[in-house]
Amino acid sequence: MKQQILLSQWASAIVVNSEAHGVLTVDGGSVILTPLAGDAGARRYYRTNTIPESLLVDAPKNTGKSESASYFSELSGVLRSQNVNTPIIYACDEIENRLLIESFGSTDLLDVLSPETVDGHYSSALFMLLKLQQVPKPSLSVPVYDANLLRQEMALLPEWFASELLGYALLPEEKVLFEELCDFLIAQALEQPQVLVHRDYHSRNLMYRGAAELGVIDFQDAVWGPITYDVVSLLRDCYVRWSPKDVHRWALAYGDMAHNAGVMPEISQQQFLQWFDLMGLQRHIKVLGIFARLNLRDGKSRYLDDLPLVIRYMLEVAQQYPQTQVFATWFEQKLLPIAKKQSWYQDYAIAGDK
Repeated sequence: MKQQILLSQWASAIVVNSEAHGVLTVDGGSVILTPLAGDAGARRYYRTNTIPESLLVDAPKNTGKSESASYFSELSGVLRSQNVNTPIIYACDEIENRLLIESFGSTDLLDVLSPETVDGHYSSALFMLLKLQQVPKPSLSVPVYDANLLRQEMALLPEWFASELLGYALLPEEKVLFEELCDFLIAQALEQPQVLVHRDYHSRNLMYRGAAELGVIDFQDAVWGPITYDVVSLLRDCYVRWSPKDVHRWALAYGDMAHNAGVMPEISQQQFLQWFDLMGLQRHIKVLGIFARLNLRDGKSRYLDDLPLVIRYMLEVAQQYPQTQVFATWFEQKLLPIAKKQSWYQDYAIAGDK
């Protein structure tokens, strides 16, 4: 409570100082904060009573670059200069690591998706993604999505999903099998055109604003990496599923857009879909570990309910390619029987079906 009072005082001072040029106002001169449910990170969010409404973001001090208020502010500025609709930064306190930013409201894209609306909404989301991927590399200092980072992410599956959540320790020969899978997926990722990658571009990080453009949030983990990463994050969303036929149609439409915009050279549809599929496999392997860790380490058990859909995505792709079928068989024989005994488990084969 004491911290919230201090945050309110800081925001109130910002608003008072901004009134001279009419950026924000507040009745009574005092900002009231309403805590919001957190995301997967360590940041805390508060909705304010300012006009227009704003958000206060409070992050721990002395954490990684992605939690830095000044870094978030810099990223937002660069993205906005390229017409990516990220929040206006009203104030940035680099010392206390907190921000006062534009609010995009409380309705995310997931809230408004339906079979009747999805084509239009995904068209908007893909056009916004194209703007993001057109950001020139020299204008932005972000980490590179290199082999080490890709491998570290996939290692979350044996560590957190298999060992910590299911209690299964990989045997030496299984570790070799998994490393060979990682080698293949890394090679597939690194041979793609490299662009700015949001790294969590999905329906809960895109805010619906009616007739206005979608708002893009949670971009602080951006990297320079494979062109299909954000596309597959959106179209094989861990929180909602669409028919494979539609997913491939949207993916190929984006490939055409990216080529026409000069973001990607001309390649065959088969090559693009292979990159798309295998990039999604890398992401979903990582996400199984992340969701398990969020539950076990951070007490965020709600992510367990999304594991069956992630498993479905992962196995559907792994079963399609000769280089990944051994992994799919191993997962089905060794880990799936243990997963089926967990309280969170539902039949992965129908997970996400409407």
